[in-house]
Amino acid sequence: METAASNLSATVPASRLTPAFPPAVKVGLTALYTALYALLFLSVYAQLWLVLFYRHKKLSYQTVFLFLCLLWAALRTTLFSFYFRNTLKANHLSPFFFWLLYCCPVCLQFFTLTLMNLYFAQVVFKAKAKYHPELTKGLLVVRGACLGASLLFLAVNVACAVLVRARRAEPWAVVLARVLISDSLFVLGAVTLALCLCLVARGSPSTRVYLEAKGTTLCQTAAMGGAIVLLYASRACYNLAALALSSRTRLDSFDYDWYNVSDQADLITDLGDRGYIVFGLILFVWELLPTTLLVGFFRVHRPVQDMVSCGGWWERWR
Repeated sequence: METAASNLSATVPASRLTPAFPPAVKVGLTALYTALYALLFLSVYAQLWLVLFYRHKKLSYQTVFLFLCLLWAALRTTLFSFYFRNTLKANHLSPFFFWLLYCCPVCLQFFTLTLMNLYFAQVVFKAKAKYHPELTKGLLVVRGACLGASLLFLAVNVACAVLVRARRAEPWAVVLARVLISDSLFVLGAVTLALCLCLVARGSPSTRVYLEAKGTTLCQTAAMGGAIVLLYASRACYNLAALALSSRTRLDSFDYDWYNVSDQADLITDLGDRGYIVFGLILFVWELLPTTLLVGFFRVHRPVQDMVSCGGWWERWR
């Protein structure tokens, strides 16, 4: 990083270096990015209070999902708050805080996706087990697969971040391996979630009761699943294109002098104006948008008494 900065200074005199955008524009963008994540944080925080107000179960799939989203929004809000005054510090964090602010939110995002997969897969298996008891064993397989995918995702991202920061391996190869594994898991998780949502929406009345209580139709459920798949698949395509067009010796050759890969800042060099804008747009499209969709779709609702008369089994899985 320091070498790149020194080479730049040697090539272009410091007196001729001017920002690509006025400082007021960068401050405005920083305020916008911070406000968006802060609003999502407050929204999730309010829903956690609604869980207590409506007397839902305090420990459930929904509350764990909301807590993960709350932590994710808090980390992203903290990251962007650095860029008001401490831009240099944000680009030269210690390895732990670098991973915590840049990489950990991506892991949290995957954990929320896995959690939703686990919940709706259990809804499907529980409904079908009434007529086919042998399918109950499939729940163990689903739980093991979700746990294994989460541990694999975490291990790959931590290992790759350490290797890149320690400069013990070629960054391009390490990031390529991480992108292939992480984005494949994201796309797989999105596809399975979409399938589970469709199975719940098209299943028996006992499985549809959860979505019907939210006023969600089959078309809305299919649109939600399709949007999640499209967002994560497009991010995987972008990441692969960014790496394919990046030189192995000069990783910032994708015309973004700061951020090449969308889901982790492991190709960071120096903060540039265009790179900062692209960074914010990337996180908005491929992080904030899908997370906001999931939070809105699975938001806390007032309990409906009719659900209890529909068998009540779904409440035990909340």
